[in-house]
Amino acid sequence: MHYYLNNFRKDDINFIEQIMDNFLKNTQYTKLRLKNRDSRDVSNNVADIKRGVDVIKAQVRTLPNAPGVYRMLDANSKVLYVGKACNLKKRVAYYTKPAKLEYRLFCMVSETASMEIIRTHTDIEALLLENNIIKQLQPRFNILLRDDKSFPYILLTENHPYPCIMKHRGIQRIKGRYFGPFALASSVSSTITALQRAFLLRNCSDNMFINRQKPCIQYQIKRCSAPCVGYVSEDQYAKQVADVTRFLTGQSNQIQREFANKMQKAAEALDFETAAIYRNRIRALTIIQTNQQIKLKKSENADVIAMYGENGLTCVQVFFFRSGNNFGNRAYFLDHDRQARSEDVLAAFIGQFYNNKVPPQLVLTSHDVSGSELIAEAFSRKAKRKVELLQPQRSKRRKLIDYALTNAHQAFARRIVKNANQSKLLEGVAIAFGINTTLKRIEVYDNSHIQGCNAVGAMIVAGPDGLIKNAYRKFNIRNFIGEKATGHERIYKFTPGDDYAMLRQVLTRRLSQAGKQNQDRTVECWPDLILIDGGHGQLNVACEILEKLMINNITVVALAKGQDRDAGRERFFLPGREPFFMKEFDPVLHFLQRLRDEAHRFAITNHKVQRIKNIKTNRLDDIIGIGKNRKKALMCHFGSARGVYRASFEDLKAVNGISTMLAKKIFFYFHGNE
Repeated sequence: MHYYLNNFRKDDINFIEQIMDNFLKNTQYTKLRLKNRDSRDVSNNVADIKRGVDVIKAQVRTLPNAPGVYRMLDANSKVLYVGKACNLKKRVAYYTKPAKLEYRLFCMVSETASMEIIRTHTDIEALLLENNIIKQLQPRFNILLRDDKSFPYILLTENHPYPCIMKHRGIQRIKGRYFGPFALASSVSSTITALQRAFLLRNCSDNMFINRQKPCIQYQIKRCSAPCVGYVSEDQYAKQVADVTRFLTGQSNQIQREFANKMQKAAEALDFETAAIYRNRIRALTIIQTNQQIKLKKSENADVIAMYGENGLTCVQVFFFRSGNNFGNRAYFLDHDRQARSEDVLAAFIGQFYNNKVPPQLVLTSHDVSGSELIAEAFSRKAKRKVELLQPQRSKRRKLIDYALTNAHQAFARRIVKNANQSKLLEGVAIAFGINTTLKRIEVYDNSHIQGCNAVGAMIVAGPDGLIKNAYRKFNIRNFIGEKATGHERIYKFTPGDDYAMLRQVLTRRLSQAGKQNQDRTVECWPDLILIDGGHGQLNVACEILEKLMINNITVVALAKGQDRDAGRERFFLPGREPFFMKEFDPVLHFLQRLRDEAHRFAITNHKVQRIKNIKTNRLDDIIGIGKNRKKALMCHFGSARGVYRASFEDLKAVNGISTMLAKKIFFYFHGNE
């Protein structure tokens, strides 16, 4: 190593030694990396960090002492890291001292080739902008919340004289009152069903409501009071809506007492049918009015966020309390540098978690949060009301934190066991197929179609943490394969339903795109193993594609169903090996079966979506020059799109508004060169 250091100036050598001493003192992880690294690699890495520091220093000279957001970019202008600062000059200058940086940021600086700066008016604006950019770009050196999803709500509409109750997920554009969020969509569905039984609110669309002439089945099974046909007045229905609102805002006991009194009076008056109605309503409310030991005051809405982590893996549990009641919880797992502080991890999580959600009045946390006052002020402006971030130390709120921490610890332990089992399965797959490297990414391919129609290819991805659903891809199969020759695009049609041709197209599109993005094939998007649902024919197609694209570091395996399609009798095909079976109860076989079945499910789901979409569309919509009026003229003249397909060129010309050129275009669209 000293030989390579001779190429640097004395100041550079001091700079390098300072960095190396710092890392050798800091983490065992870094020691192992440096121990196994060639001296030439170390000197190259030092040259990279020096170059990155020089880039940042050049930017620092021009930065203002003002709030803003900064982005670190690599040589390909890809965003590496996004950060915010109350003082851009001071914050960015911190990265010019790599000896003080944690390993994650050290690597980030070594890859930095340029920077982008956005100046903002206030610290709050910088915080919100940072969270938006991180959410959109997902920089790999930021602490990322990857599995965030929108939560379901119960919606009571307000844009109709007879409001309906429904489940809603996503942007809250419909005018009405939203109750939630709920952690599970199944909880919302069961709650709505119970509320319908208790309060008889409609759940049909406004269009169906207008066109009803007699009550639907919801009325017959006593889940609706049939306002669509006038069985209930607007005032009576408004009372039902008010009761639902009271129930969902924490007055459930009062509602239940009122129903009990009405049931008692009806029974005393010997009106047993009415008494039975109120009895059934009370039973419906009892289903969702469970006795919860862990709860807040009836008027409080709060999210409880607890964090537990070890060795760079953190579990964050979020519990939702609305009107004092527990609406469920969800666990999130974060990967980050081992040296990252808990308050920074929690601040990054909270910022991204509430990026597309309105926070409640109270957010309780198990740890300190970096910049908690700034975050609380930003949330208050976003929600247009006061939002508090607190770390309780005593009282009922502390019990909630302890309860959430216990759940976070248990979820973390389950994740560790799951990852260990997953690692064993991946090792077993590597041994079974003779792969010498650790499997980090397995891609499984399958096709779905009905006699070649609406053909869809599907790719699912699995890794050490299980299924990677955000990496799934679907391919709408085109009825041609393009090849460039003599500067022109040649189009070759293949027979509908040709599985080999469809697989060839899917693999070509997938691997060609991955090759463009990753010339050296070192990033995570490149698979270690490709698993194909099929036999010898599919294996040969895959090998042909790999050879054509000059790819020789990917193992390809075809998985063929057994005789009579029996599970456990699958045959495996590899290049240069005889087909073989695995033991029927081998965990590795079951793992591969689950991957195959998941690819099959994903392919069928997307095929159904495509099929429904095509049923709803008209083939005339695909012809350029056919608008609303001309399509109407053609449909009126021929009766249907099939009639247009059967029409001759002369018949098409006879339609009002269809010129000779347009008639020719329509005819050739349906009949080609016939």
